[in-house]
Amino acid sequence: MSLKITKTTLQDALIIEPQVFGDHRGFFTESYSEKVFQEAGIPYNFIQDNHSLSSEPGVLRGLHFQKGAAAQTKLVRAVTGALYDVIVDMRKGSPTYGKWEGFILSEYNHRQLLVPKGFAHGFCTLTPNVNFLYKCDNYYAPEADGGIAFNDPDLAINWPFDIQHAITSEKDLKHPTFKAFEGENPFVYGEI
Repeated sequence: MSLKITKTTLQDALIIEPQVFGDHRGFFTESYSEKVFQEAGIPYNFIQDNHSLSSEPGVLRGLHFQKGAAAQTKLVRAVTGALYDVIVDMRKGSPTYGKWEGFILSEYNHRQLLVPKGFAHGFCTLTPNVNFLYKCDNYYAPEADGGIAFNDPDLAINWPFDIQHAITSEKDLKHPTFKAFEGENPFVYGEI
């Protein structure tokens, strides 16, 4: 298995594309191998897999993160459908602190996104029936759950549709803005 690794504009976040073998029957890919990832300089020990299904286009989930000792590095991918995935660097002192970037992840491009600890993460679905998988290097802890507003005017995330019509949760509608969260922000670049 070989990996194509592309740096994003955000410090430490990576797009990872595993080798895909296709023919008239379909395709085969080894989506994850700890050995291959470690040889490529991606040394995370993923210990939990999560799976979400969003049945409609326009579902928006995020922007989420875990705080403190429960912070998580995630390796995310779409297994079916397509989505627009967004990350925000929340690590004080990072060269890309407070910046965001978005990526199309789909069943067709087989891209995976490595989301480091200290990043907020969210996505919106572009197609029906998006199955989204993510590996985490730490267990989920409800008491460490956090988020920032997906519609924060200062971040000005360029979502691919009118977010006034987003299908989202009550919880995600109540997250604070990035500036409001800044005072209690526990993430420091180089310390997590």
